[in-house]
Amino acid sequence: MSISVLIMTLNEEESLPACLASLTWCDDIVVLDSYSTDKTLEIAKAAGARVYQHKYETETKQRMYGLKEIEFKHKWVYMPDADEITPEDLRDEMLAIAADPDRPEAMFSARYKNMFMGRWIKHSSLYPTWITRLARPERIQYERECHSRPVGDGPTGRLQSHFVHYSFNKGMTAWFDKHNRYSGFEARESLQILRSKKIPWTSFLSATPEARRRALKEFSYRLPFRPAARFAYMYFLRGGFLDGWQGYHYCRLIASYEYMIVIKMRELQRRELGLSV
Repeated sequence: MSISVLIMTLNEEESLPACLASLTWCDDIVVLDSYSTDKTLEIAKAAGARVYQHKYETETKQRMYGLKEIEFKHKWVYMPDADEITPEDLRDEMLAIAADPDRPEAMFSARYKNMFMGRWIKHSSLYPTWITRLARPERIQYERECHSRPVGDGPTGRLQSHFVHYSFNKGMTAWFDKHNRYSGFEARESLQILRSKKIPWTSFLSATPEARRRALKEFSYRLPFRPAARFAYMYFLRGGFLDGWQGYHYCRLIASYEYMIVIKMRELQRRELGLSV
């Protein structure tokens, strides 16, 4: 048995060719596009992909539309981003899972190698980070507006192989534009968490890294000087300095994203009080 592929796109002409080139083994590639204005659609069709277009509202809504409203040829769906490369060992591992009809899992997560300026920034990117990439569409739901989170009706497995992530393929301006959008969602969510006045202490002892990571993130919302704390944590405590000059600049970029979230939280709070910004 094989697996289907779902790729969500918006103006991905720089990244999509390499992504599709690593997926030539798949006979059912679906590209769900958010009305690109570049050559994304031509590239996808030339590679034999089925192309659908749907207006993008949030990551969660777009992903759920793709998984629930599009019919796939195979039971398992692999969901790479357009700036990700699928190595052969990951391909073989997923195909072996799809060939076993008795697998109890609803979805599988995979680690990735995040590339920046020609280098795998292993420490700066907080490796290993596990992201859901293979799922049974009928057994999974996504929640949260930003950085959507999957919930399945069965166990979550882990793939031993990595995918490779080129998150800066579209350039620094595109990276800042994307994180400017994300920071607005994160600011609203941060305020909701702060107002709940609940600190998920028990999650710090969870057996799953994902739960511990979420707990740490929610705890960080309560820290003063969050951007500086984020940089210190990534660069010094997690060893970002071992990634050379690429690691330093990447940690600075993530700290700037944290600052965007903080300042937008202040904006929301002032607007709620009828104050100027």
